[in-house]
Amino acid sequence: MTSPAPARLPAGVALTGAVIVGVLTALQARINGQLGLRLGDGFVAAAISFGSGLVLLIVLSAILPAGRRGFGRLRAGIRDRTIPWWMLAGGVAGAFTVATQGLAVAVIGVSLFTVGVVAGQTISGLVLDRAGYGPAGVVAITVPRLIGGLLALIAVGVSLQGGVLEQVPWWMLVMPVIAGVGIAWQQATNGRLRQRVATPLTATLVNFIGGTTMLVIAAAVHVALVGAPAAFPVEPWLYLGGVIGVTYIFMSAALVVHTGVLLLGLGTVAGQLVTAFALDAVWPAAASPGWTTELLMVVIAGAGVVIAAAPGARRGRPAR
Repeated sequence: MTSPAPARLPAGVALTGAVIVGVLTALQARINGQLGLRLGDGFVAAAISFGSGLVLLIVLSAILPAGRRGFGRLRAGIRDRTIPWWMLAGGVAGAFTVATQGLAVAVIGVSLFTVGVVAGQTISGLVLDRAGYGPAGVVAITVPRLIGGLLALIAVGVSLQGGVLEQVPWWMLVMPVIAGVGIAWQQATNGRLRQRVATPLTATLVNFIGGTTMLVIAAAVHVALVGAPAAFPVEPWLYLGGVIGVTYIFMSAALVVHTGVLLLGLGTVAGQLVTAFALDAVWPAAASPGWTTELLMVVIAGAGVVIAAAPGARRGRPAR
């Protein structure tokens, strides 16, 4: 049984929440990327990030009444087959995203990682909204939303100027795009699962169970093939990726019903790009495109968010 829809948040509040999700995503990318660099093993770094988040979620789900109720609904839904298997698969996309952070961000920087995610997220968000996959139902591809998405893609093109393609392996640029496609699907899937279990906490827990399982297996195989990673660093901040991931996945599951998949994605993009610009300005990576290029990316992508969120963007005439 689907739980009653939550009261609609004001558009400004929902969009601000989406921007905060983006800020947290960029911070997590930098932390996980640096942990992967220090360990010399991005798979182990990703498993640590997801595993620590899972431990936190298990504790919260056990001590909070909403968590216990949500887990009860989850068990009942699985037993009665009212929660299909694909609603439990959001952790696959989360695992891939975190693994990509651990493998690539320390080399390409948060900005290049983010604009790759932008491309995948924008295309996937438009398709999923139009198909009605998200919990908000069918959201028309209106002209403002289409323009907002196109501006986000233009920002991606700007990021690739200055010989970036010659500086890094091609797969480091492709993986963030695939991660972006997965993130949009994950947000929509988590939103629908959140409707069934009536709490974002349980939806987030399901993500971390699946993601941690996949990443621990991948890390074990990688260690068996290449050997154990370097000594574990002692700085506590390098292990905050899991806590940050719990926070923004929880927020995404709660917000997507109020925003639709594309608008949540564009708000996230704005937060990611601004934070990525700040991080790369003070802590540049080897393949950083430079602060002027990154600033231009932020302006273009930000304009896309403003246009897509403009009054009438969700209820106007669909683009043909």
